[in-house]
Amino acid sequence: MAKESVKARERKRAAMVKKYAAKRKALKEAGDYLGLDKLPRNSSPVRLHNRCQLTGRPKGYIRKFGICRNFFRDMASSGKIPGITKSSW
Repeated sequence: MAKESVKARERKRAAMVKKYAAKRKALKEAGDYLGLDKLPRNSSPVRLHNRCQLTGRPKGYIRKFGICRNFFRDMASSGKIPGITKSSW
């Protein structure tokens, strides 16, 4: 599990991206790159990183479900994810 500080930092970045999205879009359309440069670094969507919603794990993230592969496997095996069954052939 990731440290709480890392998860909090990622949530803070996501909030900042959302806050400055409209201003960033307007500056890009106007071609004002100096204005873009003055915005906070964490307001750029490039700085976001997908993390597991349950553990905060940054690797092995499954986008469709928003969780890491480890928890996906546990939840699928215990029947907590509808429509997912263990395949066998």
